[in-house]
This record gives sequence, structure tokens and C-alpha cells, in this order.
Amino acid sequence: MRPLHGSDARVPVDVGVSLMTMVAGGMGGSETYARALVAGLARRDDVALRAATPENVAVEGAVSVRGIVARPSTIGRLRAIASSVLLGRRVRAALADAAVIHYPFTVAAPRARRNQATVITVHDVQHKELPRLFSPLERLFRVFAYDRPARRADLVITISEFAKAGIVRHLGVDTARVQVVPLGVDTSSYQPNLGERAAFVLYPARGWPHKNHVRLVEAIELLRRDRPGLRLVLTGGDLERLGDFPDWVDVRGLVSGEELRRLYQDASVLAFPSLYEGFGLPPLEAMASGCPVAASNAGSIPEVCGTAAVYFDPHDPVDIARGIGDAIDQTKELQRAGLAHVASLTWDRCVDGHVEAYRKVVSGRALGS
Repeated sequence: MRPLHGSDARVPVDVGVSLMTMVAGGMGGSETYARALVAGLARRDDVALRAATPENVAVEGAVSVRGIVARPSTIGRLRAIASSVLLGRRVRAALADAAVIHYPFTVAAPRARRNQATVITVHDVQHKELPRLFSPLERLFRVFAYDRPARRADLVITISEFAKAGIVRHLGVDTARVQVVPLGVDTSSYQPNLGERAAFVLYPARGWPHKNHVRLVEAIELLRRDRPGLRLVLTGGDLERLGDFPDWVDVRGLVSGEELRRLYQDASVLAFPSLYEGFGLPPLEAMASGCPVAASNAGSIPEVCGTAAVYFDPHDPVDIARGIGDAIDQTKELQRAGLAHVASLTWDRCVDGHVEAYRKVVSGRALGS
């Protein structure tokens, strides 16, 4: 295969995308990313796309592989990986002739053919930086399913400079083999409300430990001393694991995209108290909806939100309360800043970065590098 450069830049690059551990509705922002990526690649005339999913997952532009079923939990993902290996011939047939295979969920299942370059997305290395939040089984799973594939890949894509620094530091991947491609937001899907807003704080996040729900509830309780009508609305899966909440907390669980967009339009503020994020899409979706953002100063969040949010210390409920109150008081300023900020963070730009990465590894293979 000859390198693609110069006048060859528009020659379609053959791309295969393996989504064999995808769990519909159960992966948060990484699922949003994978769906937007595949849809964006399918629309391009400089990409010849082949994408494969488990038989129980539907993705526009992808084929479902019979016999492979992905379920939530570490055991469920292990079964999907095992099935992908045992039925690897079916998956490879779906991805046949691809010059590069991309694994958006890190897990390289099944392994690409020798003549195919590999690109792996690593969203973060939270299991290395906050190991106490993971069970021994999950940490072991990530050693084999995340760390080793990342070290072996021709190129690693990640979603922020913060995440890249962790990958280089903890996994020992050469910095030249890690390419940062920020995620995007489809602003056409969000209608900004610049008028009156309802008296509730919104937090859309699964009930994972690093999402920090307990301290957020403590912070809202403090805020209610001066703002007694203020409520908290929680959306996302696994919230039942957090136990009971006060009666002023509305636990919605998993909601439709349409309902979440309405909540963004109505909320007084989006609170984002996460202790760790490789990127974090909800603040950008809120900004696109005209919703002020109060966010943690941890992880990649300041990098992603820039000057369009009020920041707080996520370990301190008093400071979380202060940040949320300040964001409500600065609604108009934050609305203007947020809409300007998200205008440049598009999925088209994200897809452009991926196509650049694919061409880079294909050219490298052709040159024997």
C-alpha cells in the first residue's frame, strides 16, 4: 500500500470500526462519542466505512454480528470479548478490506489482521489514577483489555490533553503515538433558552463513585438555607446504588434524549461535581442549551469548559454550594460565554481529527515506519 499524501489526500481511506463491547444506553459519553463518530464517518466521501456491533446493539451505519451479545458489568464485557475472539471470523468478515481498524472502546476485540493498522481510543486512565474506585476484577480487566492494547496500537486517540498526560505517564505510550481529538456537541440538537429558568439544579450522571453525588446533595442542602425552593434533579443509570435521597431530590434515572434536552433548557444551573473526567460532555450540552454551568476544577473539566463555567473544589460541599450559587447569579454572562464556547466544538471537527489519525497510521504502515 502506498502512502496517502499531497494529491492523494482525498483518496478514500478504508476504515473498520469494531464496537464489540458496546452496551446500548449504558456507557454514558463514550457511547455518544461512538455513535457520533460512526455517523460522521458514514457521511464522508473520503472514508470507506465498515462498522460492526454486537447483535443486541443497533448503530446507524453498522452491521450487527450474530452470536455476540454485550451486557453491562465486567462479566458481561468479558463474555462479549470472548465471543468476539471465538467468532472473530464473522467480525473480520464485516470489517474486511479495512486498512485501519479502530476500537473506540479501547478493547481490541477481535484483533486486527497483520496487514491492518490499529487505532485505539483511550478515554482516560482513571483506573490508574483513582484505583480505589475500582474492584480488583475491574482493575485486572483493564490491564488486559485497556492497557495492553493501548501499548500495542499503532496510534492512540484520546479526548483531552489531561487524558494524554495520564496515558503517557501510566501506560508508557510514546507521546508521539497519542493524538488528542476533543469531543464535540451537536448544537443543532439543543435550543438555547435565554429566558426564565426553573428553580432546580440538574446533574446528569450515572451513579458511579467518581461522579460525587453525595457531596452534591450536601451542597444543595446548604444552598437551600438561603434558597429554600431549590431542588435537585438527577438523571442517569445506577442511581439506585446510592440509596435514599431527601424529598427535594428528583431521581429520574435513565431518560430520553428529548427529556434531557428539556431539562437543560429549564434548569437554573448544571452542576458537574465529578472527581475525574477524561472529557465530560454534559457541561457542553448545557452550554448549548443556555444553561449556566458550575463545574469541578478536577481532571480535564477546566480544559473542556474554558472560561465559560464557574469552578469549585469537588471535595468541599461548602465550595460546591458557593460555585452553584455564583453560577445562578451570573446566568446572563455564563449563557453568552457558553454559547460562544460550544460553537467551535463540533462533531464534524472531531471526525476530521479521526480521519487525520487514520491517514497517519495508514501512511506510516505504507512507509514501513
